[in-house]
Amino acid sequence: MLFFYQIAVLCSLLFFLGLLLRNLIDFPCMPENPPHAGPLVSVMVPARNEALNIERCVSSLLRQDYGSFEILVLDDGSTDATPELLDRLRKESGDRLHVLPGEPLPAGWHGKAWACFQLSRQAKGELLLFTDADTMHEPDALRRSVGAIQGARADMLSLMPYQELGSFWEKLLVPLIHVILMCYLPLRFVRTSPRPAFSFANGQFICFRREMYERIDGHAAVRDAIVEDVWLCRAVKKAGGSVVAFNGSDVVTCRMYRNFKEIWEGFSKNLFPAIGYSTPGLLMLAGMIAALYVLPYLFLFRSLLVGESGVLLFWLPLAQIIIAFICRLIIAKLFRQSLSLASLHVFSQIVLIGIALNSFLKIKFGRGTLWKGRHYNFS
Repeated sequence: MLFFYQIAVLCSLLFFLGLLLRNLIDFPCMPENPPHAGPLVSVMVPARNEALNIERCVSSLLRQDYGSFEILVLDDGSTDATPELLDRLRKESGDRLHVLPGEPLPAGWHGKAWACFQLSRQAKGELLLFTDADTMHEPDALRRSVGAIQGARADMLSLMPYQELGSFWEKLLVPLIHVILMCYLPLRFVRTSPRPAFSFANGQFICFRREMYERIDGHAAVRDAIVEDVWLCRAVKKAGGSVVAFNGSDVVTCRMYRNFKEIWEGFSKNLFPAIGYSTPGLLMLAGMIAALYVLPYLFLFRSLLVGESGVLLFWLPLAQIIIAFICRLIIAKLFRQSLSLASLHVFSQIVLIGIALNSFLKIKFGRGTLWKGRHYNFS
């Protein structure tokens, strides 16, 4: 039985390595040198307690070299300096920036979906771009996005920004989102398959054609979906729309979290909802992570301690560790992450198991996930 187990783990890792190599082809950067003119784009930013980020984000949006766009920012009940910073930016920007006060959060909605829905009601553009307050945009980001969605004749576009990583914990844990994206999801099918199962979107940057956004009822369709970005993609596919995804690390930068506490809370907020609040699904996920990335080290260390060098307990686990490490190095190189910290991949996976259990316990037996001062439990 141990032989078949070790072979199954090895084959699984080889499969994920092959999928990663294929995704390197199917996840290109956005086209360069698109036209400077095109349809009006409404750029919308929901902001709640974003004093550390909002000035950088809005200033970068105001510098876009695209010819026709408006910027709408919604202050979602911020209790920090966000309103004052937005007021100053509005006065300095002229007519380009519009700041909206948020309405009270209705029952059955999560905050971001409600903020985005309010923004969409005020937007005038043919294209609707939703982006997070912790992003920063290169001057050609909007122009290249318009060129990409128009060129692909798609109804929805999303991308993966460059993730700015400061602290040790950011560098260790945030790259897990890239591992999940590149090793577990066949990105080609996001574009080519109508099946909602093959869906990817990153709420840090999503662009819709207005017609499709309204057809799916916009963010009202995902009012109780914590992982609203992927569910928006599913809704577009169910409505017969097409989706494109790009590596946007050369046009958009994001600083998701700044310390371990924020990462723990942010990942815990998303993980259990991302698998549909399925307890068996969570147990399977934790078991898969342990089998692929943690147990090979335990087998290897045991062999070293007792002086064994057999195929089952030494060479196969060593091969598994090497393949997982190669995957992590490729991802680190692609997304400009720390190559040295890639060697600590096993520790990031151990923490991920802890986050999965925390996400499960908070939602199943606690008050739900806590984010931006609000508790959510839509399970």
